[in-house]
Amino acid sequence: MSSSIQRRLDELLSPYGFQCNPFRIHWYNAVVQPCFHLQYPGDTLAFIVLSTPQMFEKAFKPFLTIRQLQGVRDPIDECVAHYFSLVRKNFPDQRIVTIHDFELLPNRRPKVLVQSAAHVAGAAYYYQMKDVQQNPWGAKKIYGVCIHPRYGGWFAIRGVLIFPDVQDPSLEQTLPVDCVSTEEKRIELLNRFNFHWQDWTYRDIIDVEERYSEEQRQYFATRPAERFKLLEQKSDR
Repeated sequence: MSSSIQRRLDELLSPYGFQCNPFRIHWYNAVVQPCFHLQYPGDTLAFIVLSTPQMFEKAFKPFLTIRQLQGVRDPIDECVAHYFSLVRKNFPDQRIVTIHDFELLPNRRPKVLVQSAAHVAGAAYYYQMKDVQQNPWGAKKIYGVCIHPRYGGWFAIRGVLIFPDVQDPSLEQTLPVDCVSTEEKRIELLNRFNFHWQDWTYRDIIDVEERYSEEQRQYFATRPAERFKLLEQKSDR
């Protein structure tokens, strides 16, 4: 069952620059605190959804041509929600629960820790302080970051698709590729991400196959409040 769902998801979303990786709920619940557990049976099938560098051209820009920007909270979020809705329409025989990366619980906690989900699904390696043997930061709060084996940091984790009625105890776990394998590089990665994230150099911690286009970089480098103006300027050209 999971392989056939995987094929259908790939056929539907890959042409738009999305990547889907399957996981069982208990893999995720085993690595996060109980307050973040997803309340489904352990063998329930789920997928993490990533956007690759091609998503901007293949999904986002076409989406802008069919939607009016006025009143849209965040264009990228609305774009991803649009393609998630296409998934539900193309699986009329399945109940699907979608959780976006930006969704919060009433207590302001994220509904899902997408980096942990990406790691257990084998989509991208989630590098954290615990991956460094000699802690150079002391008591400082250091945030972890996922690195993709093909795209480095030039990707985003967009959310989770859960199939509550599909149980797959036979699904075997694929471990993420440990592409930042030396202690020195891991420290460099976490330093760049935590203290110099705005220069984006952490994204190139490994050699990558593809990066964001110049137009895409300009969009994400623009303050969220100014992005509408940027898009409107481009649409007027």
